[in-house]
This record gives sequence, structure tokens and C-alpha cells, in this order.
Amino acid sequence: MTNGGFMMDSKAEIYDLIPQKYYPKTELIREGANFETVLKTIEKSQIKFPLVAKPDMGLRGSAVKKINNENDLKNYADKANFDYLVQDLIPFPNEIGVFYVRFPNQPKGKITGIVAKEFVIVTGNGRSTIEQLIKANPRYELQLENLQKEYGNTLNEVLPKNQKMNLVPYGNHARGAKFIDASDWISPEMTNALNEICLQIPGFYFGRLDIMYNTLSEFERGKNFSIVELNGAGSEPTHIYDPKHSLFFAWKELLRHIFYMYQISKINHKNGVSYLTHKQGLEQFRLHNQMNAKIVNF
Repeated sequence: MTNGGFMMDSKAEIYDLIPQKYYPKTELIREGANFETVLKTIEKSQIKFPLVAKPDMGLRGSAVKKINNENDLKNYADKANFDYLVQDLIPFPNEIGVFYVRFPNQPKGKITGIVAKEFVIVTGNGRSTIEQLIKANPRYELQLENLQKEYGNTLNEVLPKNQKMNLVPYGNHARGAKFIDASDWISPEMTNALNEICLQIPGFYFGRLDIMYNTLSEFERGKNFSIVELNGAGSEPTHIYDPKHSLFFAWKELLRHIFYMYQISKINHKNGVSYLTHKQGLEQFRLHNQMNAKIVNF
């Protein structure tokens, strides 16, 4: 994370640390803002429909919604009892999570793991409804209740043959995306691309960047990609969730990354950065529970 950060940081404040060219146009909407203010904000920023709305302090993809039109946005704004972000929908088709580690006394960092994400995408056969296509995939069917709330009667439509529909256009494990360990994609070119980004983020030494991109070769050349989110000290090396991996592999990777964080914190502390106090930790835990209660069933 940044020098003194923790997992309940404001996403808006984190975006502010990142050069704007690396992430989509984003605006913070305060809890209770009237809808006219929301519309004026996105109009001024030239954020277009469809867009994404998500809590400023999020938890595993809860309350992240694709907003197709003004009516969808009003429904979200009326229901939201928390600060939230509205941002451009990223146009790129692929997503990876790249874990990056740099020790404060080193000029460059390294990639310690990559997760590729398979979205919840159904392909039409000209006969089955979208709901039937969902039920044909056991992993997708686990998301059916949420998808019914989001899509309503649309799920009764028959998808034309070979037409694809991305039902959850963001790579979140809790929302049905399949995580695949793609750490074999680590290359000098990708490491250089990550260093180019991360060295421009003040105080960022440890965490995962969720990135949408067009092709890997373009991303490695610094083209056609966008940062979805930057996650710091509270983030996980999510390649551990590849179904091929064992629980022991996950424990080993978590311990490896916890040790990296420990080493970084020791160096930062020697450089004058305070450790998180017990009181601050309890406050973060309280905020976590408070936000979880607000958004988990949004």
C-alpha cells in the first residue's frame, strides 16, 4: 500500500495517487447527493453510459454495478447509503491481477504473481434462454440469484446462435469470475511495464493492480490498458484461487507475501513511517464491518 495505508482506504484517494492516464475517468459521489448533482457531475466529467458505479470503500465486488442508463443510475443513487464512484466502463476485453513488490531501498520492483480472469460469459445457441445457458454452467448457476435481480426478464430472452453476452463485466471471484494462475506470463517486458506504472505512484511498494487490457503484447508496450483498481496491504495474491492449486500452495504463497510486507514495513519504519497502532487497527476493523453491513446485500 502507500506508506501508511490499510485495506479500508478510499478508492478515490488511491486513484488520486495514480497518473490519470492509467485509469478511467472517475468521480466521487458523496452519500446523500441529490440526483441532479450526480448528473451534473458525470456530464462535466464527460463520463458516458454505460458506466460503472461502485462503493468508494469496497469489499470483494459487493455493490459494483454496470449502469446502462439514467434510470439505472437513479436507482443506484437512491439506494446507496455510502459514498460511491462513477467511472467510465473500460472497453478492453481481458483482465489480469498483477502482484507487485518493491523494497523501499531498491530502484525497481518485481512481479510475484499474475492471475488471469475468465468472465461470466454465455454463448447463444439460438434455442436456449439466457437463464438456461446460465444453468448449464454450475459455476454460473451459483450467481443466478444475483443475475436475476440485475437482469430481470432479460434472462428469459433467447440469445442468437454464437452471440456472446458478458453478464458480469468485471473480474471478481465472488461474482463468478474464474481465477487462473498466469504467473508464467511474467516476463522482462511485463516487469518493465509494471515498473513504469508503479514508480509513478508515491509510496507504493506492495499490492495488486487489477488491469484490463486488449492484448498482452500491447500491455507490455504500455498501450491499450487501464487500471481497474490498485489494492495495497489488504490485497491477496489471487492466483492462489486457481482451482488447480492446493490449500498448501495457497498458504505458502500467502506466507511468502506476508513476509514481503513485513520486510517492507521494517524498512519504511526505519525511514520514519509509523506502524499502525492497536487503536487504528480496531478502527479499521470497525469500518470494515460497517461497510460490509451496508453493501453486502446491496
